[in-house]
Amino acid sequence: MKHLFSIYTLVAAMLLNASCTTTPTASTPNIAPQHTSDTIRLIFGGDLMQHMPQVEAARTAEGGYDYSRSMQYIAPMFREADVAILNLETTITTSGRYSGYPCFASPVELVDAMGAIGVDVALLANNHCCDRHGAGIDATIRELDMRDIDHTGVYCDSADYARNNILRFERRGVRFALVNYTYGTNGIRIPKGKHVNLIDTTVIVRDLRSIERDSVDCVIACMHWGVEYERKENREQRRLAALLKREGADIIIGSHPHVVQPYYADSTSVLFYSLGNLVSNQQKRYTDGGIIAEVEVVRCDTVEGLRYRTTPHPVWVLRPDYAIVPRSVGDTLQMTATSRERYTRFMTDTELLLGI
Repeated sequence: MKHLFSIYTLVAAMLLNASCTTTPTASTPNIAPQHTSDTIRLIFGGDLMQHMPQVEAARTAEGGYDYSRSMQYIAPMFREADVAILNLETTITTSGRYSGYPCFASPVELVDAMGAIGVDVALLANNHCCDRHGAGIDATIRELDMRDIDHTGVYCDSADYARNNILRFERRGVRFALVNYTYGTNGIRIPKGKHVNLIDTTVIVRDLRSIERDSVDCVIACMHWGVEYERKENREQRRLAALLKREGADIIIGSHPHVVQPYYADSTSVLFYSLGNLVSNQQKRYTDGGIIAEVEVVRCDTVEGLRYRTTPHPVWVLRPDYAIVPRSVGDTLQMTATSRERYTRFMTDTELLLGI
C-alpha cells in the first residue's frame, strides 16, 4: 500500500507541475501565455535533544561548546529553506548547570548553532518544556529572542502568548499561521504566570477557528503526541489529525515518539505523524535518527489555492560528534564497519516504513 501511495504522490506532483506550466498554442506560436508561480520551501526537523554525552561531545578545549560538527551536514538544507522549523526538546540555561534525561537543560551555544544553520522557528510545546521550571522557560525564550528565532507553544507571560500563540509569518506573499501543542509536561506543574499549549480539543478548535482564512493561506499544526517508540500512529493521533484537518489545518507535523511514523500527503494536504529524532543519544534500533520533512508550498495563478509537494529526507546520527547525516552524505562518508551497518539498517528500516 505504501508503494501505491508513493506512486499516487508522484503522479500528483507531476500533475501539479503540469498545472503551473504553459506551452504556446498553434494560433500564437511565438507568444507563451504569461503565468506566474511561487514555491516556498519549508523544512521541518524532528526532536532536537541534548543528552549529556552530546553536551560533552560539543565541549571545546577553551571550555565553551561548539555544535557545528553536529549540524554541518544538514546546514545547507536548512539555510536554503525559506522557513526552517524544528522541535526544541530541551530548555536552555545560562547557569552552566547542564543536565540530560530526565530534565534537560543545555548550553546557549545550542541556540547559536540553530541560528547559524538558519532555523527560523523553534517549537517549544513538548513534555520537557518545564524541566527547569519558570527560569528555564524564561531563559529559553530570552536566548531565542536574542538570536531572532521565532517560537511558539510555550510562553513566558501573557504578552508573549498574545504575540505568539498563533505564530504568523509570510514568505513571498504566502501567509502562514502556525500552532503548537503538547500532550503534557511529564507531570511537572506549569509555573505560575507561564503558559504551555496542552492538547485540549476545545482550545485547539477555538484557536483554529480564530484564524481568519481570508488573512492566511496556509495553516500549520505541530503536535507533540503519540506513544514513545511506537512506529505506527495510534487511534488518538488519527482522531486528532482528522479534527485538525476539519478545522482547517493544511500541514500537520508530529513529534514525541522518537521514532519515525508514517506520513500521508497529496497536493492538497500534508500529515507526518512523527519525524523521529533529529539528534539525540538514543541508540536503539529505530531511535538513532529521524526524517527531515521538506514541503514545497506552491502558489500558481492557474490553480485556486495552494498545492504541496512533499519529500521526507531520512537522517541518521553518527557518533562521536553526533553528526546528523542525510543519505546524500552518509552513502559516501567514511565510517567504521559498525557505524556503516547501523546507518544502513536505519535507512532501510525508514525507507521501508515510508515506502520511499
